[in-house]
Amino acid sequence: MSQMHNLEKMIRDDVGREIPRTASFLFAPLDKRAFGVAFGVTGALSVAAVTILDLLLAEPWRGLGLLSQYFAGYSVSWPGALIGGAWGFAVAFFAGWLLAFVRNLTLALSLFLLRSRSELDETSDFLDHI
Repeated sequence: MSQMHNLEKMIRDDVGREIPRTASFLFAPLDKRAFGVAFGVTGALSVAAVTILDLLLAEPWRGLGLLSQYFAGYSVSWPGALIGGAWGFAVAFFAGWLLAFVRNLTLALSLFLLRSRSELDETSDFLDHI
């Protein structure tokens, strides 16, 4: 929470007026690890659930076995559901972590550019006053 208060104070100082507390959440960085875990759990549950559902159906879908081309050790079986879940977690964790990283980087760069432009606009008429 201290990051959030620092961010609010920095925005308040820059803008010179109070902003709504909810607006400061727009500029808060995402926790890459937490975002990766959220994506990873979703990916693991998805792959395992689809595999288990395919095992329980009377007529299995033959295309699901193609995941073994990407996930080493995976097969459409009960142990394969666990292996697929582990692979699903790993791949989705990396995707979520990378997404949060790119979002944080993009936000930081855009805020830097906005601040730089604002400072340049404030000092652009400096020579006119000399």
